[in-house]
Amino acid sequence: MKYNIDVHPVKSSRINEVDFSNLPFGRIFSDHMFTADYINGEWTNIQIIPFQNFSLHPANLALHYGQSIFEGMKATKTVDGTPVLLRPEMHSHRMNASAHRLCMPEFPEDLFLQALHELIGLDSDWIPTSSGSALYIRPYMFATGEFIGVQASDTYKFVIFTCPVGPYYSKPVRLWVEEKYVRAVDGGVGEAKCAGNYAASLYPAKLAKERGYDQVMWMDAHEFKYIQEAGTMNFMFVIDGKVITPATDGSILKGITRDTILKILAYKGIPVEERKVAITELVDAYQNGKLQEAFGVGTAAVVIGVEDITYRDMVMKIPPMQIGKMLKEEIENIRTGRIEDKMGWLVPVTTVEATV
Repeated sequence: MKYNIDVHPVKSSRINEVDFSNLPFGRIFSDHMFTADYINGEWTNIQIIPFQNFSLHPANLALHYGQSIFEGMKATKTVDGTPVLLRPEMHSHRMNASAHRLCMPEFPEDLFLQALHELIGLDSDWIPTSSGSALYIRPYMFATGEFIGVQASDTYKFVIFTCPVGPYYSKPVRLWVEEKYVRAVDGGVGEAKCAGNYAASLYPAKLAKERGYDQVMWMDAHEFKYIQEAGTMNFMFVIDGKVITPATDGSILKGITRDTILKILAYKGIPVEERKVAITELVDAYQNGKLQEAFGVGTAAVVIGVEDITYRDMVMKIPPMQIGKMLKEEIENIRTGRIEDKMGWLVPVTTVEATV
């Protein structure tokens, strides 16, 4: 189905004000954004408008009870200048899974994809082309009900805006194994990409940074025994030549970069296991010289190496990435068209002729 997206272009672009050689992550915003409103059981007011502020009622339900979900995506350009998206449909699927868990309406996948194409097509000049840079895409949905009461809203707003960004991390990260605070519990919303998960992580992350670490390594909420993820990425470890990653068991975000990497590993015949990973297994592997790599994977970071992991009074120094480096280069080369996209993941951005 094709939708009639009402487009209101800016009168004058701000792009000439941007220094594309210096792009802090998430601080610079492109010219336009997509918005839609859920009213009386249907999505309406479907439009692309100049990037602007919202007006919110003081009793907005999202502010009081936390119905807010989001995704993180990237648009890049191939070497011939074609704007492309990587596996955009996966983000639509995950967004709707988050919506289901937060008692929010699903957003039509075909409209999600059409909105992406039209928005990115309109702002394609904002896609940076330097290595490690991209146009970061933030789809999100929040409640717009205007009353106080612990219940699901009856109205919502869906938005997509974009930001030209440089690399999320400039160097390998240092990790602190957290044994007091938890990110998620079984039966909770850990698998959903909802705002509250990130709010809950801020204080432990602040404490870790005060100790000189970049990220928290979250453990399971019951025994603090099994590794889960970090605040911005899933984990992968190379132990004795095998890639091992914690299984997504309901309290770990189903990372799309994680899934992409698992498929690349399988295609290349590199042994991989998805299962519970105990912190003691990591310590034993380190002490026996079998912990060869550790890296985080996610949309923002893509693949980032781990410099060291501190568990209680032990600091595990991790060797530089080899498999992780190959995986990062593979994804970047697929995105830029330098190698063949054998998986059919790359989607060229095309504007869609709207019909009523």
